[in-house]
Amino acid sequence: MKKNILSIFDIAEEIEEIIDLGIKLKHDVKAGKQFNNLQGKTLAMIFERQSTRTRLSFEIGMTLLGGHAIFLTGGEMGIGQRESPEDIARVLSRYVDAIMYRSINTFYLQELAAHATVPVINGLDREEHPCQILADLMTIKEKKGRLEGLTFTFVGDGDDNLAHSYLLGCTLTGMNVTVISPKKYWPNEYYTTRSKDIAWKKNHTVTITEDLNAVAHTDVIATDTHVSFWFEHERQQRLADLCNYIVTQEIMKKAKPDVIFMHCMPIYYGEEVTKDVAHGQNSVIIDEAENRLWAQMALLTKLLS
Repeated sequence: MKKNILSIFDIAEEIEEIIDLGIKLKHDVKAGKQFNNLQGKTLAMIFERQSTRTRLSFEIGMTLLGGHAIFLTGGEMGIGQRESPEDIARVLSRYVDAIMYRSINTFYLQELAAHATVPVINGLDREEHPCQILADLMTIKEKKGRLEGLTFTFVGDGDDNLAHSYLLGCTLTGMNVTVISPKKYWPNEYYTTRSKDIAWKKNHTVTITEDLNAVAHTDVIATDTHVSFWFEHERQQRLADLCNYIVTQEIMKKAKPDVIFMHCMPIYYGEEVTKDVAHGQNSVIIDEAENRLWAQMALLTKLLS
């Protein structure tokens, strides 16, 4: 049966299974094992925004699994301008076995997924970034040995696709979640409500606050750019509003001594995090970036094998 992955919630019951498979694939490939799970399978990758890690992880992942990936730009496809999402979805479904779409317009992503007869994977949109969260959860499990019972804290722009996905993904895996952000930038109410419902059922907590002291006792600190693609026209205002929410060594010292720092990259040093934190002894950003490959391979195996 076709399964779309537009939100981390679409694989709510399978997150840890996918993470564990990613860890196993990482070990096996590095040990020299070869795979042909996806031999004869083709993935179409549509990018309306620039990408380094998402493109590399999906393209190399398909190759390592014996399959093939095709890179398509937004300009080539013209979704919603040159051709409707419905028509593109129906045609691509005749050519490929799955579609990964990094979209500017969430409506087009939803339309493409609604009309495709093959799985559609959200490679990032305005609301969520489920593939990144899989890699991040995999990294946390590798570093901490578990997810259940840990405390995860996001600092910065809380109304951010990563913050939204962390709220869902971390609560689904039994973590306590804190988002520290100016009230103006608190997460979309849908994600706050949904994550609090999940946390309540699991007897964990979700906290949304402006207080930077809330990083105390946290196991993980994460952030993201303060000026994402959709808000470049608000750059100066956002940098001013969020200037006290830059992750510095002072903020890191408020957390547990073994806290790890995460960022999905690219990083704008001095805007959302200082370079000494991003490249400090508590940072796992390069491991996190590498794990995009293994988490993507696990997701593709789950969807297409």
